[in-house]
Amino acid sequence: MPQTSAILLERVCKRYGTGPQAVEALSDVSLRVAPEEFLSIIGPSGCGKSTLLNLIAGIDTPTSGRVWVAGHELAKLSDDARSDLRLQRIGFVFQSFNLFPTFTAEENVTWPLEFLGVHWREARERADATLAEVGLENGTRKRRPAQLSGGEQQRVAIARALVTKPRLLVADEPTGNLDSRTGQSILDLLRFLNKEEHLSIVLVTHSSVAASYGHRIVELQDGRILRESTPSLAAVAGV
Repeated sequence: MPQTSAILLERVCKRYGTGPQAVEALSDVSLRVAPEEFLSIIGPSGCGKSTLLNLIAGIDTPTSGRVWVAGHELAKLSDDARSDLRLQRIGFVFQSFNLFPTFTAEENVTWPLEFLGVHWREARERADATLAEVGLENGTRKRRPAQLSGGEQQRVAIARALVTKPRLLVADEPTGNLDSRTGQSILDLLRFLNKEEHLSIVLVTHSSVAASYGHRIVELQDGRILRESTPSLAAVAGV
């Protein structure tokens, strides 16, 4: 894999099932994400966006083709090695937040570090610093998810994704459950993290407004890349 790529897909196909009933979710997809690039992937439901994310995450394997992430060809890694890569090198943000309901905001962010064996005191310090970075106020950090607004929950989820210091952040419809104003604040945060923290970001969305936050937009249709484009100058400026 070229050292100038955070992600590289080479002629990737993914089929589910066999014979005449087989469904081709992705067909001949080649894609490169550069370090520090903010890439938006857009398309309607069923176009292959989720399948593509699962392949990048190593959750699924391609029927044919090759996938590299952070310099590793995923097919050559053991299951444990792929799990370690996901935990330490890739941060994930989901539409539904996926927070532990009985944990406080701080505990949700601390958990990945404790799982990795980081001492609880250091884990808490890193969690607090990361929660501050994403703009979650001190008074909300001891609250459980049900006591937080949707925007606050998504900030906790982003902090949890960042606390292990990954260089790649994958966001799957992160504004899908938020109102437009709150969604814009989350997109502004992602743009800040890309620019100031130099994170590579892959944003999957059905929204053209959300997609415009990326440096580059890849449009999927029926499992294929339909076109690539760059956002308009007005969109980049936030107009």
